[in-house]
Amino acid sequence: MADNVLLIACGALARELVALTRQNQWRHLKIQCLPAELHNTPQTIPAAVTATIEKYKDEYRHIFVAYADCGTGGLLDKALAKYGIERLPGAHCYDFYAGNSVFQEISQAEPGTFYLTDFLVRHFDRLIVEGLGIDRHPELKSVYFANYRRVVYLAQTHSADLAARAREYADFLGLDYAERHTGIGNVEKILEEQAIVWRN
Repeated sequence: MADNVLLIACGALARELVALTRQNQWRHLKIQCLPAELHNTPQTIPAAVTATIEKYKDEYRHIFVAYADCGTGGLLDKALAKYGIERLPGAHCYDFYAGNSVFQEISQAEPGTFYLTDFLVRHFDRLIVEGLGIDRHPELKSVYFANYRRVVYLAQTHSADLAARAREYADFLGLDYAERHTGIGNVEKILEEQAIVWRN
């Protein structure tokens, strides 16, 4: 086995996971990303992850799933339980990027919060505007975002360009704007803790 650990990951995490594997020289890891667009139909995530597990399960000593629950309502956990495979903790990527306590603080301060990450800022037009059909039916914007009050940009990097774009998207949605730098330290910590399991 050239690689002994496979990370089955959401495509929205690809940049961060590649950066971590290079930074930490985790040569034993191979990353297999699934399309980020699956988030628009979260009920399809468990089947896509399961199909990837079936494809690679005989090639790797360990498999770890770099998804949170991501709107599957526990179906992803049910699918992974059949294989004894772990995933990233939390309900969604905002949770493990920010850390549970920080995320709870943000969400409790304003339950009507729409979150952006670096990935979502970079691909806002494709995933949000086009993905939700707002480009074709502008009236859908007020329908989709009627119950939101603000945008919180959880930034993985210190990028003035991404921050400016995130603020523009908040204006586009007619929502207040706030920003919190999270970095990717929480994801790194989770993978380092998991590495202890992989070594055994």
